[in-house]
Amino acid sequence: MTTGAVITAAGMSSRMGDFKPMLSIGNISIAQRVVATLQQAGVEKIVMVTGFNAPVLERHLANRGIVFLRNEQYRTTQMFDSVRIGLEYMRGKCDSILFTPVDIPLFTAATVRTLLASGAPLAVPVCGGTPGHPTLISCGLIDAILAYRGEGGLRGALESCGETIRQIPVPDEGILHDADTPEDYKKLLRFHNEQLIRPVVSVTLSREKVFFDQRLALLLALVEETGSVRLACQRMQMSYSSGWTAIRTLESQFDKPLILRSQGGAGSRRSRLTEEGRRFLSLYEDYAAAVRADAEELFASYFRDVFHGEP
Repeated sequence: MTTGAVITAAGMSSRMGDFKPMLSIGNISIAQRVVATLQQAGVEKIVMVTGFNAPVLERHLANRGIVFLRNEQYRTTQMFDSVRIGLEYMRGKCDSILFTPVDIPLFTAATVRTLLASGAPLAVPVCGGTPGHPTLISCGLIDAILAYRGEGGLRGALESCGETIRQIPVPDEGILHDADTPEDYKKLLRFHNEQLIRPVVSVTLSREKVFFDQRLALLLALVEETGSVRLACQRMQMSYSSGWTAIRTLESQFDKPLILRSQGGAGSRRSRLTEEGRRFLSLYEDYAAAVRADAEELFASYFRDVFHGEP
């Protein structure tokens, strides 16, 4: 099953008085924490919808291997409008989607895996009888959600999409803690200090030097999706020259090209992955997922007596 995620981060943080996505949680920012948790849980495609301070936030996360979309009307629209942008993009790309606002950063990878394992087409995690985030949405429900024209925002759209919202119990208070106000942020920091240590694994391939990693995997996937190396780089906040340098370094490890360029309309050039490129990308993604799963098991077996509980 292919899993994606939509993170909304377009708001102006007016109640906080500071830019929420880049506030610190430990040694990383709130936005970095949300992305890292989703990636730790094996989510393949992550989209962040930005608006206020978009260039700053996108540069801040440029090396995290995610796609950026803009809500240019962030000053006059609601969160559901940003959700729509993310869902429109994800349509047809995944089997299921996890949605969360950026200011709920302390849910765990275990909660994400529990939601996915439930097999529910529409679900929310519940701790102590209170629902929280992220929300699991089957891609088969996207059209119904996007068609909603009521005034209830995302909640109204979910309640009207024709599928019952299943509540999945989890022992994870992090699903409930947001950073909407300075007081909320202080509570968030206190809760963070009590959280469990977990393994974070990034898979890179190298010979004399590294030639492939998660970020380049996303670049290849976006080239295949957009038909353009330039557009793929733009969506990742990667320079066009850096993108081609990375691709050429990668292709130097193979006997056959991984990307083909052909002449398009009006003098433009289109790019696409070769069969070898698609096969290599698929093998890497499967391998990285298996490594992360093994790392979780090994961490638990080695450190159970040191760090109490499961990662």
